[in-house]
Amino acid sequence: MKLETLRVGIMPLQQYKKRTIAIAKGEYTPKKDEPKIWLESLKSMAQILSNENQELLKVILINNPKSLAELEKLTGRAKSNLSRTLKTLQRYGIVDLTKEKNTLIAEVRATNFKVEFGLGEVA
Repeated sequence: MKLETLRVGIMPLQQYKKRTIAIAKGEYTPKKDEPKIWLESLKSMAQILSNENQELLKVILINNPKSLAELEKLTGRAKSNLSRTLKTLQRYGIVDLTKEKNTLIAEVRATNFKVEFGLGEVA
C-alpha cells in the first residue's frame, strides 16, 4: 500500500456546520485539494497524533504485525486500548483495519500530514 499524505483541516465547529449546510444546499462546492478530514481544534489533532500514537504507527510500519495480539505484545498496550486507538485512527484515514479469519490487522495509510487552518470568521 502506498503511504499517503493526509490533508487535515482545522475549523471551529460552528463554521464547520455552516460549511456543511452550504455544501448540502449546493451553495458551496469543496475544491479538489481541500482537506477531507476536519477537526475542531489543534488540540484535537494533537490528541489523535500524540507521541504515543505516533510510536504506535511506527511499530506497525516497522514490524507489520499480523494481529492485534501481536501488536499488543510489541507495544505493551492493553488490547482494549489498542482497539479503541486504532478505530479512532481508522476513522481519520490514518490506518486501515481489516479482518482476516477473525483477526484484526492494522495497516498504516498515512505518515505525513498537511494541516490547514485559520482564525475563521473574525467579526
